[in-house]
Amino acid sequence: MKTKDFDYHLPPELIAQTPIEPRDHSRLMVLNRGEGTLSHRRFYDIMDYLAPGDVLVFNDSRVIPARLIGRKTVGGGRTEVLLLRRLGPGTWEALLKHGKRVKVGSRLEFGDHVAEVTAQGQDGVKTLRFSDDVPLGELGSIPLPPYIRQPLEHPERYQTVYADTEGSVAAPTAGLHFTPQLIEKIKAKGVRCLFLTLHVGLDTFRPVRVENPRQHPVHKEYGVLGADTADEISRAKEEGRRVVAVGTTTVRLLEAAASPQAPHIREFNGWTELLILPGHRFQIVDSLVTNFHLPCSTLLMLVTAFAGKEVITHAYRTAVEEAYRFYSFGDAMLII
Repeated sequence: MKTKDFDYHLPPELIAQTPIEPRDHSRLMVLNRGEGTLSHRRFYDIMDYLAPGDVLVFNDSRVIPARLIGRKTVGGGRTEVLLLRRLGPGTWEALLKHGKRVKVGSRLEFGDHVAEVTAQGQDGVKTLRFSDDVPLGELGSIPLPPYIRQPLEHPERYQTVYADTEGSVAAPTAGLHFTPQLIEKIKAKGVRCLFLTLHVGLDTFRPVRVENPRQHPVHKEYGVLGADTADEISRAKEEGRRVVAVGTTTVRLLEAAASPQAPHIREFNGWTELLILPGHRFQIVDSLVTNFHLPCSTLLMLVTAFAGKEVITHAYRTAVEEAYRFYSFGDAMLII
């Protein structure tokens, strides 16, 4: 297995720049692994593929206003910062645009707030120490992926409608297709909707650069799966009911918290660096709602592990031929 095995050509015009309105009117490609079929629907048709007793699991992490614009105290040059992870009061791991020019000891100004670069980590990650705790609501804005070049008129459109716990630097985008009304209809059908939290971090927008994906350095992400949620999922597995994960972030936490013995999944509160590649044996997830992912990304590798290389290759080729919209604001896929 090599990283190039997960490459594909995507015409730039298929990268969605704006979200579909209403949310649940995006297209939905349905892959049936058992039957080997592929069909084209709208996202609100997901109701047709959910059954009473299914458990639908969402990631309720909320994107923080982690994009800061400031200037260097020496020279006055403009600087752009993406805060990745809070290490303590006033201290953050961050990525800096043109970060190679910003050395340890440099000082950056963001309005009345000053930060010093105190350490240089791997993959361009730096540690910033602010003179006080950062009021992100005043200084920051919601960061959008670099392939989205149009400004977002309504920042809440890059949040899921159920986003609750702040901590992500990118949205768990499979959930962007759900509306409150659709969720209520799903519940009324007898589907149990559960929530966990996994804060999306650096790996969401970092490509795999090594030839062997098993050697890709995984950046830890913080997750919480409560005891009640774990108990309900374990009960569903015992009773043979499906667990449907909304998004790859949900998959990663469910599989990280999986237990080889009963109960099938346990309460989780901590860091995970699980990298799911082809060959992974899925213990919890039976079906998956996901978007169309970047070439050579860990997300595409996870989806391939779940559905199989031949199935995903055919699905992505068909999506390009049928002009599906790709990436964060793009269309969705349901794998059953």
